[in-house]
Amino acid sequence: MAAQAKAKDSTILRQEVLGSRRLSNYWWATVAAVGGVGFLLAGLSSYLKVNLLVVSDTRGLQFVPQGVALLFYGVTGSLVSLYMWLTILWNVGGGYNEFNKETGKFKIFRWGFPGKNRRIEIECPIADVQSVKADIKEGINPKRALYLRVKQRRDIPLTRVGQPIALSELENQGAELARFLGVPLEGL
Repeated sequence: MAAQAKAKDSTILRQEVLGSRRLSNYWWATVAAVGGVGFLLAGLSSYLKVNLLVVSDTRGLQFVPQGVALLFYGVTGSLVSLYMWLTILWNVGGGYNEFNKETGKFKIFRWGFPGKNRRIEIECPIADVQSVKADIKEGINPKRALYLRVKQRRDIPLTRVGQPIALSELENQGAELARFLGVPLEGL
């Protein structure tokens, strides 16, 4: 869940969820692109015996095995960068959580990868919501997430994937949602 939660007339609560369009993904996609292209040019320079890099002279490298390894790393880095830029372009994981008391339903929407399941939508009656559950695990790989407990369904995740949100923000969002829905908040 993003820090933004919009309530219209106190009957609709809409929470935007940040997907793959976050600053860290832009940073790592750029780093992978620069590294991949650099290794690719270095490997090609060793094969063609022509300097394709501005920062160093790689014509002295032997193509086998050094140039081949550089080409492999260059292609791999470029493909990783392409994958990351495509997930940013498609905003995978982005969407919203909307709770509407007028219609008596809630809707969880996320964007996925292109294909037949690109749009991920879950819609259920608000009356089926049993509680809002906070899942907090500390340690090397901390996890802080909010889930919606719904009758005869698995817990539905409400928060973004990736970097864990601050504990105070998690508490505030969980308490706000539980108060809006009139259900208990578990796990805190």
